[in-house]
Amino acid sequence: MTRNPTVARRAEELLGSAVVATSPVAGGDICTATRVKVADGRTVLMKTHVQPPPGFFEAEARSLNWLHQAAPDLVPEALAVDADCLLLPFIEPGKPTVDAAVGLGHDLARLHAAGATTYGWEKDGFIGRLPMKNAPAPTWAEFFATKRVLPYLKLARDRGHASAEHAQAIEGVLGKVAGLVPDEPPARLHGDLWNGNVLWGSDGRARLIDPAAYGGHREMDLAMLALFGLPHLQQMTDAYQSLTPLADGWEERLALHQLFPLLTHAAMFGGGYAARAAGVAARF
Repeated sequence: MTRNPTVARRAEELLGSAVVATSPVAGGDICTATRVKVADGRTVLMKTHVQPPPGFFEAEARSLNWLHQAAPDLVPEALAVDADCLLLPFIEPGKPTVDAAVGLGHDLARLHAAGATTYGWEKDGFIGRLPMKNAPAPTWAEFFATKRVLPYLKLARDRGHASAEHAQAIEGVLGKVAGLVPDEPPARLHGDLWNGNVLWGSDGRARLIDPAAYGGHREMDLAMLALFGLPHLQQMTDAYQSLTPLADGWEERLALHQLFPLLTHAAMFGGGYAARAAGVAARF
């Protein structure tokens, strides 16, 4: 067994128990992940970053714990957090299966149904490394426009990743959102639910990791899963709808809600994401 003394010492400080072994975990493009075996029998995942934005790990811990309260079998809780690291239970990875996807659909429906008090949240967060404002708004249409689309469209333009024509197309659809999206109470959202944040466990259950939680329209989480290709997506959505059916036309509206992840990617990476977002907006 190997033991990185620096990582082990930091984990011991936060967990209050001796660390007997550590090993690196592959994956992730923002943080370094380490598997930590603790003397008390626990196996813990430790996420670290050399210079995280202020409040970065604290925001993730708040998201994890808020979601865990509503869906403890779906979202792990934060075990310890500090400015430079986050510790949570280690989940042994497995393979995506139809049964796990069905379970994910049921669990996600229950998580969303737990609800939120408003569109937004009491604290701001992060989407990737980008700041994410969560100041509440009275309607989903207003929150979606002012907190999920326009900030990242502006950032993409400021960085030269989106043109004036892209911006015109995207801004033009925002006034139509209230008429396109059916009114629903705010759901408790994961907030960054692309395929990479679904962890298929060796025990046959799927878990959600790396959240950017807030109260919003439940079609947002489903839109992100569809955008980046979840295995067994149809079985998952069928199971979701068996508990909480979606309003008519939801499949067409997924593209509208995909404006948010497309624009965050445009802001971060450039490429063709802004053009893709403008193309989506033009459809509506």
